[in-house]
Amino acid sequence: MNEDIVNIKFEPFREIVIMERNFFATPDDIARFASIIAGGKAAGLYWAEGVVFLYFPLPVTTEAASKALLEEKRVYWTFVGYSFMPKYQPLIETKEKIMVPVIDMSSNPMFRKVTNWLKEQK
Repeated sequence: MNEDIVNIKFEPFREIVIMERNFFATPDDIARFASIIAGGKAAGLYWAEGVVFLYFPLPVTTEAASKALLEEKRVYWTFVGYSFMPKYQPLIETKEKIMVPVIDMSSNPMFRKVTNWLKEQK
């Protein structure tokens, strides 16, 4: 295949639909939640713009969801959990010694936009 004919195109999502959201009072609370839903396995959280969060995207296995993604650039997040954490830290350690890694996603414009929206909701 001739590399000269390969076209690279960036098409970001146009819309993220958040179906359910939950504010956690502290970063420790969301870390506990992440650990519980992961069944005690390693779980991680994301951080941007002073917000630590996790999300669950709706799988695009249904025809309606895949059509929304491909034609409208719309994705659905079935659940977003978040808490305020003004300063980034790479690990949250709860008083129960649960260790949850936190990934700094502040370089991602989409995640920054989502977290800024979440800050307005509380």
